[in-house]
Amino acid sequence: MTTVPDTHSRVAATGTGDRSRPRGVLPALCATQITSWGIVYYAFPVLLSRITADTGWSTSATTAAFSLALLVSAAAGIPIGRMLDRRGPHLVMTGGSVLAVLAVLGVAAAPNLPVFLAAWTAAGVAMAATFYQPAFAALTRWWGPDRIRALTLVTLAGGLASTVFAPLTAVLAEHLSWRATYTVLALILAAVTIPAHALALRAPWPPAPPAPPASYVGIPITRSRPFVLLALAFTLSGFAMYAVVIGLVPLLQERGASTTAAAWALGLGGAGQTLGRTLYSALASRTSATTRTTTLIALGGATTAALALVPGPIPLLVLLSVLAGVVRGNLTLLQATAVTDRWGTTHYGRLSALLGAPAHLAAALAPWAGAALAGSLGGYDGLFGVLAGLSAVAACVVLAADRTPRQPGARSAVVPP
Repeated sequence: MTTVPDTHSRVAATGTGDRSRPRGVLPALCATQITSWGIVYYAFPVLLSRITADTGWSTSATTAAFSLALLVSAAAGIPIGRMLDRRGPHLVMTGGSVLAVLAVLGVAAAPNLPVFLAAWTAAGVAMAATFYQPAFAALTRWWGPDRIRALTLVTLAGGLASTVFAPLTAVLAEHLSWRATYTVLALILAAVTIPAHALALRAPWPPAPPAPPASYVGIPITRSRPFVLLALAFTLSGFAMYAVVIGLVPLLQERGASTTAAAWALGLGGAGQTLGRTLYSALASRTSATTRTTTLIALGGATTAALALVPGPIPLLVLLSVLAGVVRGNLTLLQATAVTDRWGTTHYGRLSALLGAPAHLAAALAPWAGAALAGSLGGYDGLFGVLAGLSAVAACVVLAADRTPRQPGARSAVVPP
């Protein structure tokens, strides 16, 4: 059972101050996030051209398999979030690691496109069980009021996944076939993630803290106006953010940048993302949830608008890419803390999965939709202008979400989530 606090008077529950923090959890999750993201996610774009050249499958069909994994991950995150709330991350993340290894081996061995699709479907479930969502749930419950520091460290580590595994994958692919490369990566995944999750996450799962005393609106959180509007805002913002990442290279090429320069801009944007995550703790300590959510989404729209409007020179566009990355880094942690900032930690796993599911769906569709919009709008500058507008709408939706009127004389009402 859970409750919906009035947004003007409630104080989010963050758990008790005395809680056991297993020593091995933080370094283990840093290592497993780098490895899981690096192999299950970032190896694919590196190997895509080799897969299509070897198999004869079209790029669109091969990419569709990867997008299917992202869609499955969004859907599977909801029941997995419920399991995390009740049982903790030990079985979820250990089992997810085993499934991830089997899925990558299935990708490597796929004799035809249907089996390839099935392997990526399994990988989607593994993503939901091993990526940020379960790691965030574990740190939120175990670290309580100090969760932002722990979340920041893990996301900083996760940000290194492409830095470590994209070059490693490329080096392996120079000497091995794409199937052998995926097989080697699966062995690395098994060696790092299965024992780390099995051994480091065995600590007792602390009980969820009770919701704080406050005035409540007697409706489920997930059907409340603040929750629905916040999910809408994250969906609009997430679509814009991922479409910008995918569209940055072709945008810069339209402005006269070489492929190498455009790739450097994208890579430096990733470095800006890591920098942005180091700044979030200070931002969170000085702003309210509504203020920083609105500000960060609006800043994301501003950097997108600048990329749409500024014709050059290329170094200035690279700087704008870095600034956009700084904002994206903050948005990752913003979404990780959105539930606890507003509704506490009691049902964090399920609520965060439900809140993030539409945004994950939008992220999966953003590459296709962005390319289609760019074609109909006459280029990527037009696309970026539309995406900036979506971010502006998302910022306005956040303000509307946190202006829910309080029911006169409302009393505490306990209702299902």
